[in-house]
Amino acid sequence: MTTTPSSRSSSSDAAEMFLRDFHNNGPGRQSVNTERAPLADGRTSYQVLAAEVAGARRVLDLGCADGALLEVLAAAGAEELAGIDLADQELALARMRPALTCADLRQGRAQELPFADNSFDAVVSHMALMLMHDVDRIAAEAARVLAPGGRLAVAVGGGAVDGQAMSLFLTLARPYFKAASPERSMPRLGDGRARSREGLDELFGPAGFAPVSWDTVVIDMGGTPEQVWDSTTEAFYDMGVLDPEQTASLRAEFLAAAPALLDTDGRIPSGMRLNIATTRLLPTHHGAN
Repeated sequence: MTTTPSSRSSSSDAAEMFLRDFHNNGPGRQSVNTERAPLADGRTSYQVLAAEVAGARRVLDLGCADGALLEVLAAAGAEELAGIDLADQELALARMRPALTCADLRQGRAQELPFADNSFDAVVSHMALMLMHDVDRIAAEAARVLAPGGRLAVAVGGGAVDGQAMSLFLTLARPYFKAASPERSMPRLGDGRARSREGLDELFGPAGFAPVSWDTVVIDMGGTPEQVWDSTTEAFYDMGVLDPEQTASLRAEFLAAAPALLDTDGRIPSGMRLNIATTRLLPTHHGAN
């Protein structure tokens, strides 16, 4: 079946509406989970991503949500901060952060950035780019607003660690997601190419970016079985397709199986991989969209 431009637009519109509604209904939830899920060295994934653009004075966050990453960037020395997000309730929380009093926070789309050419030294995106459609257009817009030589750093999901609680959850949850009623179905989110090194090169290379560098880190969302259930289910948009009865049944199955994973400290490990991709805008290609 051939995908027409109009069908792509309809798919993109449905996905953006879903994401906007999801985040407006629970603003701040995902940043709380991120800050509670450190790497082995104690850093959060926000701090890892911020380190990739260390020294950048002007930074834009695509899909900034409640401003948690921007706050980390401010603490690291960035002086001019901007963010764009679909959800106005997430942005309302971002505007309440003292460190972001002067930040330029806009409701809008990364495919149509309301910023001037050469406005930023770095563009970042934490677990958001992988959810977006029309990523080639995002690449062109990022190239437009970046200064020559500017950096792009994104974090995208890399999957659950085998043998730990998130992997167990997915094993149990997939039959439920598959059995969900059609009227509760979720639109397809993002472009699969944004989740791989090769795919990002395919998307960003034509816009003038160098080949991406790639690193994988693991965050630990572990805790008690109940804590792991809460943090894991808040990390998966797919939970919205389940009705209350299905959710309750899945929860019971997970809480019954999870204690088998308890470690010697009485804690259940729940690792998730994040891939950190970084690149630079090649000065010789700047503006060649």
